[in-house]
Amino acid sequence: MVKNALQAQLLKAGLVDNKKAKKLSKQAVHEQRTGQNDDAEIKAKIAQDKQDKMAKDQALEQEKKSILQEKELKAAIVQMIQQHKIKDVAGDVVYQFIDDSKIKKVYLQQQIYNALVSGSLVIAKDLDSYAYLPKALADRINEKMKGFIIVNNSEKNEQVTDEEDPYAAYVIPDDLMW
Repeated sequence: MVKNALQAQLLKAGLVDNKKAKKLSKQAVHEQRTGQNDDAEIKAKIAQDKQDKMAKDQALEQEKKSILQEKELKAAIVQMIQQHKIKDVAGDVVYQFIDDSKIKKVYLQQQIYNALVSGSLVIAKDLDSYAYLPKALADRINEKMKGFIIVNNSEKNEQVTDEEDPYAAYVIPDDLMW
């Protein structure tokens, strides 16, 4: 009548009765038939899968947030450039600079040209063209994100000449015209 030794011992000790023993044996047979005896392993695997999925979802969400923040920062920088660029710069003086390994030529007013050469103005990328900005604004833009400022002559003017350079006394001006 009793199928395993543990149930027999529980019956002898009086801890369970015949009805309870039959119910437990039927439940054990049912669990064995349906595969519920590995419940703990399955639950642990499901919990681990949930944790993995949550970690993956959080990583994707973080990546999306960083991409969105980068887009917002670029838009803010473009807006700053649009608001603070110097307008009406067309003139007769030619200024040449390098952008993406290509030499670009722009015609500027003499005052703008002198400011570019001295480093008080910089050239920044403005969507499809170029914008002329004050150096202070260019420094703020460079702090936020690199890649917008194309020409910044103030950095060249601040460089210290090498003491061992034999031509250190012969400074070549940036505004040399050929």
